[in-house]
Amino acid sequence: MDLDLPSRIAVLADIHGNADALRAVLSDIDSHGAGLIVNLGDQFSGPLAARETAAILRSTGGVCLRGNHDRWLVEQAPEEMGASDRAAYDQLTPDDLEWLRALPSNCEMGGEIFACHATPGDDLTYWMHRVEGDGTVGPRSLAEVDALAGAERAPLLLCGHSHLAGEVILSDGRRILNPGSVGLPAYDDDVPVYHVMEAGAPDARYMILDRTEFGWDVTWRVVPYDASRMIAMAQDQGRLDWAHALATGYMPDRP
Repeated sequence: MDLDLPSRIAVLADIHGNADALRAVLSDIDSHGAGLIVNLGDQFSGPLAARETAAILRSTGGVCLRGNHDRWLVEQAPEEMGASDRAAYDQLTPDDLEWLRALPSNCEMGGEIFACHATPGDDLTYWMHRVEGDGTVGPRSLAEVDALAGAERAPLLLCGHSHLAGEVILSDGRRILNPGSVGLPAYDDDVPVYHVMEAGAPDARYMILDRTEFGWDVTWRVVPYDASRMIAMAQDQGRLDWAHALATGYMPDRP
């Protein structure tokens, strides 16, 4: 993408239909005067406010990518969807789905920044983390992280998907950054085996990049907000796991 990048960029990811967290983040972005918003995907999936979130995002502008859950919303038949995707699908309009279908899976910006949802070649792989056979989650080796970059040579590489804010600096100085999740601070998954990802706090998260003479300075933003309406929506849909995650940043203990 041929972009004249501004000196301040906001990066966000993994909203998952949490309209109230998104509003809080956009208000914080506005107070910091970012010239561009880069959204790394997974906009709607979940038992929350997908339609409301779509209305906000479609009027926000900036660079918006398609995540794995976004892809499933437009590729799968409704009866084949998981519960969170189906809950979002049932709220979205045909126009919302067309907007989602048109989003790119990744974006290169001005030769300086490459952005994707998970990794350049796959929207389902954690870039900085690996899941062991017993379900524990830990950091990947530097060699693994480097290999997943593929042919992308931009000095700044942006990803989401894991919902965990973090950074890895590769041996050649390239930086991989994850802003954390706007709307879902904890979740569980059964691919490749059952595991949980937990931010450990319920706040909305995003990242600000500032251009300096030495490269891009990074500020991770942690934004408290009132999650009570979203928690009530999750409870009304019988999704007590989501309600617990939204309230605490952790998944509930398994029985």
